[in-house]
Amino acid sequence: MWKLTLDATQQQLIKQLEASRDPWQTSGAYEAERYEEPPAARQKKGVSLRKSVAHAAHASWKPPKNRPSPVDIVVAGNAGRQQHLVPLRMERMSASPFAFLRGAAAVMAWDLSHTPVTGTQVAIDGDAHINNFGLFGTPQRDVVIDMNDFDEATFGPWEWDLKRLVASVNVAGRENGLSRRERRFAVMQTVAGYRLNAIRLSTMGLMELWTLFAYAERPPKNLKVPKKAWAMIQKVVAKARATTNETLLPKVAQRRHDGGWRFVETPPILTSVDDGTRKKVITALVEYADHLGPAYRFMLHRYGVADVVHRIVGVGSVGTRAYLALLFGNGDSDPLFLQIKEATVPAHAPYLPPLQMRVDHDGFRVVAAQRMLQSLGDPMLGYTTIDGRPYYVRQMKNMKASMPVALMTGTPFNFWAFLCGALLVRAHARTGDVARIAGYCGDGQTLDRALADFAEDYGDQTERDHAELVQAIKRGRVEAARRAAPDGTGGLLARPRRAVVSALAAVAVGRRRATTAPPSRHRACGGGLATASAALHRRGARLGRKCHSAVPQGRGASCPSAARAAAACSRRIGRAPAPAACGAAVR
Repeated sequence: MWKLTLDATQQQLIKQLEASRDPWQTSGAYEAERYEEPPAARQKKGVSLRKSVAHAAHASWKPPKNRPSPVDIVVAGNAGRQQHLVPLRMERMSASPFAFLRGAAAVMAWDLSHTPVTGTQVAIDGDAHINNFGLFGTPQRDVVIDMNDFDEATFGPWEWDLKRLVASVNVAGRENGLSRRERRFAVMQTVAGYRLNAIRLSTMGLMELWTLFAYAERPPKNLKVPKKAWAMIQKVVAKARATTNETLLPKVAQRRHDGGWRFVETPPILTSVDDGTRKKVITALVEYADHLGPAYRFMLHRYGVADVVHRIVGVGSVGTRAYLALLFGNGDSDPLFLQIKEATVPAHAPYLPPLQMRVDHDGFRVVAAQRMLQSLGDPMLGYTTIDGRPYYVRQMKNMKASMPVALMTGTPFNFWAFLCGALLVRAHARTGDVARIAGYCGDGQTLDRALADFAEDYGDQTERDHAELVQAIKRGRVEAARRAAPDGTGGLLARPRRAVVSALAAVAVGRRRATTAPPSRHRACGGGLATASAALHRRGARLGRKCHSAVPQGRGASCPSAARAAAACSRRIGRAPAPAACGAAVR
């Protein structure tokens, strides 16, 4: 198995970052008489950084000669996971290049350690791809737009988060059928959002900065929001408001004849645990309660655990230990779902100076990072330990919703990319010198263009890496699960890619687009996508909207992804979804 050995470039990087980390970014004592230079002086320092690291230095990606196989890095990352779930992780990562990018944070971490940095550090998310931004409920029951998923969070170069974000925008754009020119524009919008908001935040008071919230139901005063984008966000707001502990309860649990509530198993997502594991999880919640603030700790005392299950989450997290606990407070109408998830060492850690935090616990690291990066975090965030392994605890799906990135093109996609960039720099500004970052980024588009070039190169790299994993699975080098289709046949079920999704999305927004799904790139699809596409053609025609999409004909396994896409698109054009009965998984 591949083992990480730091090369000369990575060793030099660690020395550079160790020397440039600000003292207040460590766990040292509060310096009550600390002096902060004025923003203008710090902006000048940022401008001067362009002499040593020009914007053009970020403009390309060429893999070093000593770059390890991405499959080797991914397989090495399976160590310590629940081995019976590793094949499922490999299957999910092999579904598409974007799925691979999501699950391969460790691969990109190695790559980013060979890219230029200015030395300015912040608390980084570590996995800031476009799907890790969404809508969340606040303790005051407002809905805000913010970052999500802080498993890989640590202190590091701000450029790493921004480069992962622009790479994800590029790869998602490819799978949504965007042309190279359209992808470039979307990436430049992402960087513009980061850069322009950095300038705005650089002169803002720290207290004001830490109380900035992106309310999803209030149009921002300093930004013009396109109507289509705002309408899409409001639909997701409605979904978030409808996603609560109360609405989740009947979907995942049922009352037994003895009056108690139990989870309904849905393998492999939700599976029961033995009595020993159940007791360990419940005991861990006692430690967790001790780490909550006084008010919420007192509140939690009134809740009791009804059931515990194991839960599989995400793509890259598959195989890590995660549990879901169902608690009840003031009767059956007062459920509370808590996710207890294993916290592992962040992917960027090997390439950074040691992280100094008040508590040496990866669960604490995740919780602390989320508190620092999110504007209004989950009040139930906490950490605990089970069998010597660190865990963090959070609410599950309470007023949370994701943007339908896979169905977004045009103005909504570009605006969401811009907004993600703006939110990312707001998070960075809370824990780093945003004036210096703003000075480095500047008010021109040179950095935008440079990172657009990088994103295109890294999009190509991601496609090559994904293809290598697919080949490794085909040759038996890597074991991947094969999901059973609803009709009983086997097949790797993946979401529709590129031209197919683009055609469906075009119907959703009433656009005319001619797309062709190359037979060599997709498995034949007879029922699911063909039926969905034909139905959407008919519905679009009745409304006077045209969509020219070529869907490969043939037979194959069922494609629920096509059904979901068809249903979403049909709703957008104002008709009931067509039944996408059977088709093939598109790879």
